[in-house]
Amino acid sequence: MRENAITKHLSLGEIGPRVLVKESIAIEGLVTRCGSAAFADAPVEPCHAAIVEKVLTRAQVIGTVTMHELAFGVTGINDYAGTAVNPHWPDRITGGSSSGCAAAVANHICDFAIGTDTGGSIRQPACCCGVFGLKPTFGAIDRRGAIPRSSTLDVIGPLAATAPMLTTAAAVMIDGFTPTRIEAPKLKQIVVQADDDIQEALLKALAPVNVPQIALPSFAEAYAAGLTLINAEIAAEFGQLARSNATMGPDVRPRILAALTVTPAQVNEAEEIRARFTAEVDAALEGVDALVLPTLPCVPPTLDEARDPVALLPLTRLVRPFNLSGHPALTLPLRTRDGLPAGLQLVGRYGAEATLCAVAEHLAASQPSASELPA
Repeated sequence: MRENAITKHLSLGEIGPRVLVKESIAIEGLVTRCGSAAFADAPVEPCHAAIVEKVLTRAQVIGTVTMHELAFGVTGINDYAGTAVNPHWPDRITGGSSSGCAAAVANHICDFAIGTDTGGSIRQPACCCGVFGLKPTFGAIDRRGAIPRSSTLDVIGPLAATAPMLTTAAAVMIDGFTPTRIEAPKLKQIVVQADDDIQEALLKALAPVNVPQIALPSFAEAYAAGLTLINAEIAAEFGQLARSNATMGPDVRPRILAALTVTPAQVNEAEEIRARFTAEVDAALEGVDALVLPTLPCVPPTLDEARDPVALLPLTRLVRPFNLSGHPALTLPLRTRDGLPAGLQLVGRYGAEATLCAVAEHLAASQPSASELPA
């Protein structure tokens, strides 16, 4: 992990787990630069974000970490703020946008990290770096002091190296979270397209559990609708900045300028798909603890492969739909037969984060440890 992956060392709080915070979340006295030179000279924050205030009652904030610029990318590559190195697979991307969070957790620099997830930005880098990540229910965590300022998709959530620590982090961060145990989880598997090695890793992880398969008819449309809405909301947040002379990375400015072309009619259509897909997920969850599917449809690309935008297209296809619906979703790490990162994604009912964490702990306990898996 490069030294500049940790952008600021801090010592806030005196008890509890050591926590790192994505630099899109306000910390008093620091600039919330969002991994962008455009905010390098912004005023320092007059107060902590709501989630930082909450966490400081039970944990220590030891620093902030780098991210994909403006939380608008999936690689984690950031020439200005620093690119966090994937500790276990240094030739591969860390994922984005909570790249520094995932890399720091995988490198055991902190006990857990606080990221944000607008279209997979916790789960995707967690999967790339071989750690656990939770996107809580939309609205479960107060977003005051986080960027983007306004979003119908974005959720603050934890990343951790183990399932028990993820549960601990969730209990610190989410009001009303009460840890529980599930000895025989009831699951349904969502049928999706994924590479053979990913499907093989998933089936191996689920082997001890009877998991019937189901389809969500609007899944592909939900992915596209999620893209429409994130583009519309990012354009509203950063469109004027992208039009200005502010310094921005070459991968981010063109995407924001393109996002400015989203029309109100496209937004309305996306909202109709949101309602339909949400109902499908709710119906699928009847009678089970969680839905399960791969986190990524393929192994993360190498840094060289990531230069080709086509290689990045699939990376949020299986995670983004649940930002649209707002359901909580959790990724736990798997490895392919070749020892490359894969993930098992769990999706639960609104407010059922404790159930998802309990299922994750049960499934993780039956998986080989990292040292027993291919290097």
